[in-house]
Amino acid sequence: MPYEPPTHTVERSLRATTGAKVIAGVDEVGRGAWAGPVTVCAAVTGLRRPPEGLTDSKLLTVKRRTALAVELEKWVTAYALGHASPEEIDRMGMTAALRLAAGRALEALPVRPDAVILDGKHDYLGAPWHVRTVIKGDQSCVSVAAASVIAKVQRDKMMAELGIGHADFGFAANVGYPSPVHKAALEERGPTPYHRLSWAYLDALPQWRHLKKARSWADGNVPEIEGQLGFDF
Repeated sequence: MPYEPPTHTVERSLRATTGAKVIAGVDEVGRGAWAGPVTVCAAVTGLRRPPEGLTDSKLLTVKRRTALAVELEKWVTAYALGHASPEEIDRMGMTAALRLAAGRALEALPVRPDAVILDGKHDYLGAPWHVRTVIKGDQSCVSVAAASVIAKVQRDKMMAELGIGHADFGFAANVGYPSPVHKAALEERGPTPYHRLSWAYLDALPQWRHLKKARSWADGNVPEIEGQLGFDF
């Protein structure tokens, strides 16, 4: 399906209106998975012409996405990854875990960005970062699209490596998201050390439900459940 290539429109707007010189595009992957970390990439691209075919990672085939990530890692001015572990997701909830992972990625860049373009409508990052949210930024903004592709390929690779010792779960194929293979393995074997134990899928596993992690949320920081995929899919 044809798609409009991303542009530098938002990057140029930020430069013109805020004086920002270093602008990082930020995107995440793994938010709705049952297992594995949530991963955030921060990419600084400048205003150079991007590699051909750049777009949201979800619109690319695995083969094209993997090849494009290799190009992008050489083409970008800088990029860095940040992760929040399943344990951190269980303890903090997803919004705080995303903030943690994004902060780690941004802090790992060689130069601190003057502004950040964040994919989506919700600013989960906040101060001290100067954030511009862009709905479907992974399709429309060059720096966010680059971050999208790099984050996806790197996390997929990580999940394949984590799955070596848990072959029945099919992590190399489903990268921690629900699939028939993943569901069958959970029913038979229960969660691995890489699973998120506060997630709703455990409610449908009576023999493993005792492993579910819960908090009193006395601090008022209730974890997000929107976007979690139920066991019936």
